[in-house]
Amino acid sequence: MSMVQIGDVVVSLDVFKEKFLCDLQACKGACCIEGDAGAPVELDEVEKLEEVLPLIWNELSPEARTVIDKQGVVYVDQEGDLVTSIVNGKDCVFTCYDENGCCYCAIEKAFREGKTGFLKPVSCHLYPIRVKDFGSFKGVNYNRWDVCKAAVLLGEKEGLPVYKFLKEPLIRKFGKEWYEELEIAVEELEKQGVI
Repeated sequence: MSMVQIGDVVVSLDVFKEKFLCDLQACKGACCIEGDAGAPVELDEVEKLEEVLPLIWNELSPEARTVIDKQGVVYVDQEGDLVTSIVNGKDCVFTCYDENGCCYCAIEKAFREGKTGFLKPVSCHLYPIRVKDFGSFKGVNYNRWDVCKAAVLLGEKEGLPVYKFLKEPLIRKFGKEWYEELEIAVEELEKQGVI
């Protein structure tokens, strides 16, 4: 068994087995600035991204503003997925930097400052989990990426499984009842010695 089904969501066992805890001081937010496409965006999030734009416009780099002016806050990538627009083939347009060279999300900063009720795209909040829609069900997988090595090491040190690290965004995406069912599934898997 390599997966568990909870409702219409199939969850990879890696989400329970693997350990993870973001170490921003070590990675400097590389997940927002590396890769060949932007972060996946749900259709209903596009309007929220456009609404928050005036609040964060001055935080964005001139290059990011140019990209947004030309193509908007999102585009369709090579795989046909709706994703955040990117600068120079890598940086998310919503990425900003602090004085230490650490990147942060301008949307999340505005949220933390109480300027908006929108935290950021749920795919960003869920990272390193990726959710794939397969029509009648969704797949939840742990995404391994070299830029997150420090997070894996810190997660192992703290003994924090991916699903616990991402409790808040998993509840945001699937609901509290779903997460409670997930915890019950984990207990059962532990009893069976599967994880």
